[in-house]
Amino acid sequence: MYGFGQVAKIPAVMMRGGTSKGLILRKCDLPSDTVLRDQIILRMFGSPDSSQIDGLGGGTSLTSKLALIGPPTTPDAHIDYTFGQVSLEKNVIDYKVTCGNLTAAVGLYAAEEGYVPLTEPITEVRINNTNIDKIIIAEIPVENGAIKYEGNFSIAGVPGVSSKIMLDFLDSGGTFTKRTLPSGNTVDTVQIKDGRRFEISIVDCVNTIVFVRAQDVGVIGTELQSAINSNAELLDTLEQIRVEGGILSGLIQPEEQVGPATHSLPKIVILAQPADYVTVANQTVRSEDIDIFSRYISMGALHKAHAVGGAMALAAACQIPGTIPNRLILSSGSAVRIGHPSGTMYAEAAVARKETDWHVTRAACGRTARRLMEGDAYIPASVLEAHC
Repeated sequence: MYGFGQVAKIPAVMMRGGTSKGLILRKCDLPSDTVLRDQIILRMFGSPDSSQIDGLGGGTSLTSKLALIGPPTTPDAHIDYTFGQVSLEKNVIDYKVTCGNLTAAVGLYAAEEGYVPLTEPITEVRINNTNIDKIIIAEIPVENGAIKYEGNFSIAGVPGVSSKIMLDFLDSGGTFTKRTLPSGNTVDTVQIKDGRRFEISIVDCVNTIVFVRAQDVGVIGTELQSAINSNAELLDTLEQIRVEGGILSGLIQPEEQVGPATHSLPKIVILAQPADYVTVANQTVRSEDIDIFSRYISMGALHKAHAVGGAMALAAACQIPGTIPNRLILSSGSAVRIGHPSGTMYAEAAVARKETDWHVTRAACGRTARRLMEGDAYIPASVLEAHC
């Protein structure tokens, strides 16, 4: 960080990872005081403000993401990665969650910046995700001694094709709660304020997810953003179910004041069996091309595609007998084809029984990533002066 007249300048890289976009910042370029650091980052993004018009954030939860990068603090990693969800409405950054999509960008960034020597045909970048204290392997394609950017792999929600970055989340069961099934049950029943009761399954793998059947909350499961996000009654019902699931999983205390902007976890996902449907791009997806419908709610709104962490949890849940995902999925085996608002997503998971819980032996999916820009972010000097 260095001065420039009445402002401070901080080196930054903006990258897309999967269906998310965020800033990559090095810890060495930021203050060691975490309070001051976060105020600088919030100002950089333009938060709190729903449009983030005076900052680099994109005005949505998918484009208001942060990756803090540093040298590895564990010997079996090449790089440390701390994810932050920068709030649009509040003066806060949530570090109690992670983002699988942005992990693809971190893997590519590490390879580009020389954190790991390039080897052909695949360079494995071992990423220490400090949010979850887990190692994630990002497989970066390399050809003729250079990173291979061009390819024929595509993901729904992102235009065009490029090379595939495979992400493998090692030993990812119980990421946040130390149990793959945080409540100890494959299915729980929760009651919301108006007395209605709902069956849910809570699975913790990469992210902690509360799964609920679409028909139980009065929807089909094929709905797009306009139908979900304009339905205040539905969103309130889902939020109450999510909070009850959070209490059961130990991530939320009963006395806490909770909202989508204050507690990112657990997430809530609406599930249904496959049917033909139309995506946000007006493309038809046939029922035979997917195994399960999933609608992923993030920060109180429907995700335009699907989060990687949610896909990993869903893939794992599909393998665990008795869970709601396991009851709904129409296929068997480790591969799951997920139908989401932007199209389809492929994920893999394998589980093994471990005493009273389940061990997730594999959780992987393919993503793409791209460096969008690099330069300096300008921060008003008043932000620094306010904390002197």
